[in-house]
Amino acid sequence: MITNIVNLSEIVRRPLVDADGKRIGRIEDVVVRLGDYPHPPVVGFVVRVEGRDLFVRAESVGSMDQRPLQFAKKRLDMRQFERREGEILLAKDLLARHLINFVGGRLIRANDVLLAPVADVYEVVAVDPGRRPLLRRIFRGRVGEGISRSGVVDFASIVPFVSHVPSAKLRIPYRKLSRLHPAQIADLVEAASHEEGEEIIEAVGFDVELEADVFEELDMEHQLEFLESRSDPQAARILERMDSDDAADLITEVEQDRRLKILDLLPEPQQQKVRNLLSYNPETAGGIMSPDFVSVTSTATVADALQAVHDSNAPLPTLNVVFVVGADGNLEGTAPIAELVRANAAASIGDVARGESAHVLPHWDLHRTARQMSDFNLTVVPVVDAEHSRLLGAVTIDDLIELLLPQGWRREFGMAKVEE
Repeated sequence: MITNIVNLSEIVRRPLVDADGKRIGRIEDVVVRLGDYPHPPVVGFVVRVEGRDLFVRAESVGSMDQRPLQFAKKRLDMRQFERREGEILLAKDLLARHLINFVGGRLIRANDVLLAPVADVYEVVAVDPGRRPLLRRIFRGRVGEGISRSGVVDFASIVPFVSHVPSAKLRIPYRKLSRLHPAQIADLVEAASHEEGEEIIEAVGFDVELEADVFEELDMEHQLEFLESRSDPQAARILERMDSDDAADLITEVEQDRRLKILDLLPEPQQQKVRNLLSYNPETAGGIMSPDFVSVTSTATVADALQAVHDSNAPLPTLNVVFVVGADGNLEGTAPIAELVRANAAASIGDVARGESAHVLPHWDLHRTARQMSDFNLTVVPVVDAEHSRLLGAVTIDDLIELLLPQGWRREFGMAKVEE
């Protein structure tokens, strides 16, 4: 059982006295060393003595729940405090700052920090993001349980931003960040300041696919904000990894003098797909369709269709359906992936596919497209050429919903805000 938990706000500015009760100075901050442990230990204090900030080792001070704190040694080291690599100052670096809470993927604000003695060493056990942290005092039980009941966050599940603690040489852990869904990471970026958002984008940059997925989830304002700080080749690298329809949406918003330069830097296959999509009104089925999908000819077997899905790099939402086309490329039917999985692998795809009746045309607006998908209970709908019924692309329900929702919906519904 952990007891004697103290709030950082109760320690800062508390007097430090000697064994006789004579005032030495005032506690300005608490120094913590980061490492591979979930709850970093307190290594000392920054103490203001006659206008100078001195370092006092943690073992030289008695229990933190004393009022005032007592210096247990005979002599005080009068050298000026200098922060060492890997150290953070809890008050200066954490209080009122944003932290990433990897449980749920939200930003929190550290309105107070909780410390507790563990094996005779005080450790940082939690952060209190509440509006009235000074009213929250000692909680009982083990750390995890106490944190859950008290509305505070276990320090093991959070990380500060590098920009807040420049000398500690921190790095947002990519492994933890990569466990979040790209939409959750995008929410973190949108809730953060630009500098904090850049740190998050830099952290996911170790995985170019994840970086592109996060960019796709960002609202247009943030996409453009981050592209502005990147060179044309860097911007092209991001667009290259994005789904073609999302890349087309983004490049239309880029400043005109950069647009063609970035477009010309895209690899030929992606460039051609984006150019084709740019020929459609962005608020039509043609403008939001993905040109990447899976299709097989009517002579294929179920096994052939499943293998085509396995080998495809098309966006996952479009893979819910395999399209059946004739030798002329005209759409003849659709086969939901679930039905293919259930069917005999040797069966003809024509025996499983549904004769095509539900489709949309590239000039249809978003509402007409939505009605068609709703009427036929579709998550993916084919887009065909009006003249020849040639398959052009596919509209997925997620892309459609994103455009039908009001602009700024993430902020309005609390998806991109600091958790309190």
